[in-house]
Amino acid sequence: MRLDKFTDYALRVLMTLAVRAPARVPTSEIATLFGLSENHLSKVATELVREGFAASERGRNGGLTLAHPADQIRVGDVVRAIKRDEPVVECFGTDCSCLILPACGLRDPLAEAQEAFFATLDRYTLADVLGPRQALGALLKAQAR
Repeated sequence: MRLDKFTDYALRVLMTLAVRAPARVPTSEIATLFGLSENHLSKVATELVREGFAASERGRNGGLTLAHPADQIRVGDVVRAIKRDEPVVECFGTDCSCLILPACGLRDPLAEAQEAFFATLDRYTLADVLGPRQALGALLKAQAR
């Protein structure tokens, strides 16, 4: 299973918010930090807020914060929420036109593999993946200045 850039960026945003908690972090600052388009990262932030992983406050001192403590945000939940419309293979989607679907034995193993992927991610919270928090914090804070 491959994570798309949108999901990768969503995880980076959440990790940044976790390290900087409880401070509000502007989307523009996160975009600069990672060398990403602010417009694209705004779409990621909007989705994270819509899914309930982040909170947003507008205004001069506005920005993003985690909506829940990092130890309560499961990585698997984030990835599922962000990738919900993207099946691993066509036959998992609603628009399947595969010729061999009626006789294909690959669908069940792929479904099992997909579930194993998410089961692994479900074992980790955002707090778990921060690693050495001080090292990550130094990288994320130093780069932002």
